[in-house]
Amino acid sequence: MVVVIVACEIGFWVVLGAGLAARYGLRRPGPGAVLLWCAPLVDVVLLVATAVDLRSGGTATAAHGLAAVYLGVSAAFGHGVLRRADEWVAHRFAGGPPPRKPPRAGPAKVRYEWREWGRFALAWAISCGVVALVTVVVGDPERTRALWGQVHGMTVVGVVWLLGWPVYHSFAQAGKGDE
Repeated sequence: MVVVIVACEIGFWVVLGAGLAARYGLRRPGPGAVLLWCAPLVDVVLLVATAVDLRSGGTATAAHGLAAVYLGVSAAFGHGVLRRADEWVAHRFAGGPPPRKPPRAGPAKVRYEWREWGRFALAWAISCGVVALVTVVVGDPERTRALWGQVHGMTVVGVVWLLGWPVYHSFAQAGKGDE
C-alpha cells in the first residue's frame, strides 16, 4: 500500500509538471488545463486501490490511514497548490505577474491563517469521511481499526495548528488593535 501512496504522490507531481509544461513550455493552454484538471484523478486511483485492498481481505495498516489523510489533504489543499504552482511558472517563464504572497501581519494575516486552518478542517473532515466509508465498505471494524489512528494523529496536528497560528495571530492582532 505504501508503494501505491508513493506512486500516487509522484503521479500528482508528474501530472502537475506535465500540465504546466504544456501550458507554458509548449504554449498549449488547452491541453495544459486538461492535464491540470486530471491531477485529482490520482486521488481516485488511491481511493480505489485502498478500498480494493481492504475489501479483498486485507487488514488496515497505518499506510491505509495515510491514504485517507492524503486524500483529505489533497482535496482541501490541492487546488491552492495547483494555483500557486501555476502563478509561479507563469511569472518565471511566461512574463506573468509575481505570485501572491501571504500577508505578513494585520487583519489580513489573521483572515489568512483562519482560512488556511479552515482548509485543514476540511481535510480532516474528508479524511474522517473516507475512513468511515472504508470501514463501512469493509464491514469489519477490527480490520479497519488502524485507520482511526491516523485520524487521531491528524486531530492532534489540527489542534496544534489552531492554537499556534489562527488563535495566536487573532490574539496578537487584538492586542494591537485594527492597524
